[in-house]
Amino acid sequence: MNFAREGWIFIMLAFAIATGAFATAVLRRSWPLWLVAFLLTLIALWVSYFFRDPERTGPRGNRVVTSPADGKIVMITEVDEPAFVKGRATRISIFMNVFNVHVNRYPVSGTVRYVHVNPGKYLNAASEKASLDNEQNSVGIEISRHRILVRQIAGLIARRIVTYSKIGDEATQGERMGIIRFGSRVDVFIPTESVVQVKVGDLPVAGTTVLAELPE
Repeated sequence: MNFAREGWIFIMLAFAIATGAFATAVLRRSWPLWLVAFLLTLIALWVSYFFRDPERTGPRGNRVVTSPADGKIVMITEVDEPAFVKGRATRISIFMNVFNVHVNRYPVSGTVRYVHVNPGKYLNAASEKASLDNEQNSVGIEISRHRILVRQIAGLIARRIVTYSKIGDEATQGERMGIIRFGSRVDVFIPTESVVQVKVGDLPVAGTTVLAELPE
């Protein structure tokens, strides 16, 4: 299994602590320490699971918008997006819990024209206000005559957003664009004329699930 590069330090640290606990349990011949070591091993396994980074394949094309994140669709709404789209857009919001893969992927292929980091709060990522008030990183991609914005949003316990994108980069649909640690949300802003192919409550898979079809 592949793991996100940002997770290796946490994985190694978790297993080092678990190994130390087992060594201490052996030396002291203590059953309570054996139990602690076992629990620490479970935690180390969960940390590894959290930072998993599986390969993904799915539909590709200039009119296809694939999901940038694993999770649950919690909102689909029309909004004003003044930063990059500079007008009305359909926003699809995907909430990621701590059991989802947290590696984010480009929903379309194109050129990165906008990257913005906005410090903010750590409200519940599933709430409406999170899109405006929470700490977030935004990446704007230009494809043909369309502008697509992907916004990584921190949540209650997410304290680290990583975005690989730089202005001028070529975005490739389905390739990795970043990661958010521990429970968060990703918003995708697409043209209002797009044909949305998902609904609230659906469970999209990053790089695989088609969220919408762009207008011609």
